[in-house]
Amino acid sequence: MRLVSYLENQQSKYGVVTDAGVVDLTGRIGSRYRDLQTLIAHNGLDAARKAAAGQKADRAIQDLLLLPPIPAPEKLWCIGVNYRDRNAEYKDNSDLPKYPSLFVRNPSSVVGSGQPIEKPRVSEQLDYEGELVLVIGKQGRHIPREQAFQHIFGMTLCNEGSVRDWLHHGKFNVTQGKNFDRSGSIGPWIVTADELDPRGPHDIVTRVNGELRQQDSTERLMFPFDFLIAYLSTFATLKPGDMIATGTPTGAGARFDPPRWLKPGDVVEVESSGIGVLSNTVTAEK
Repeated sequence: MRLVSYLENQQSKYGVVTDAGVVDLTGRIGSRYRDLQTLIAHNGLDAARKAAAGQKADRAIQDLLLLPPIPAPEKLWCIGVNYRDRNAEYKDNSDLPKYPSLFVRNPSSVVGSGQPIEKPRVSEQLDYEGELVLVIGKQGRHIPREQAFQHIFGMTLCNEGSVRDWLHHGKFNVTQGKNFDRSGSIGPWIVTADELDPRGPHDIVTRVNGELRQQDSTERLMFPFDFLIAYLSTFATLKPGDMIATGTPTGAGARFDPPRWLKPGDVVEVESSGIGVLSNTVTAEK
């Protein structure tokens, strides 16, 4: 199933995406499942499937204001330098990492597909990073790698927008440059693991104004999905609705000579063949 969150009449709703449009689940499935995150936490996938079966679409997908599929996850983990060529991009002759680089993003730093992402007033260095995202479906701590895929509810996409000069403000962290309001995006929907096996392999492509910038496969991850879940759950309890952005391939704008920063009017598309396309237009912060 494809599950989407959206805003209608200032109310957050969610539904099932079909070829004809979106079947609204908010009023059909009962108060127990008030949003998509609650549905995941209460094992409501079968209830969602039954509620949507045989129903006509309530809305066309293009008419909706899409939200990130999980609008307010407790944890939005982000993995850095995870594809095999990324370490070489830094040109510091360092060995391949033994452990993943890790940081977190605030929910306010991402918007849904089709919504504008913002180039901040204080920087000209807004950059794109296309990524595959895991959505946790089952709570766990100290999860063994061999059980990791049992904890994945589904997958979505991320443009993990980065403000490059602000990444270097801190001596030991990149938090500032990764958390500008509305600087990135997640979506357009979650594809559930029963429809799209997270074991993959999965492709990931990023385009700017139709030009291919990034292209890779999860076969080339240094830290694959099961490793990431085992590693993160060693120190933090993973909960339903938590999201893990699993790293970006080579080809971000910072790596061109000269760098190719995003500017207002640019359209960034992140795509994976099993999921769909996450698309956003860049606008200037007012």
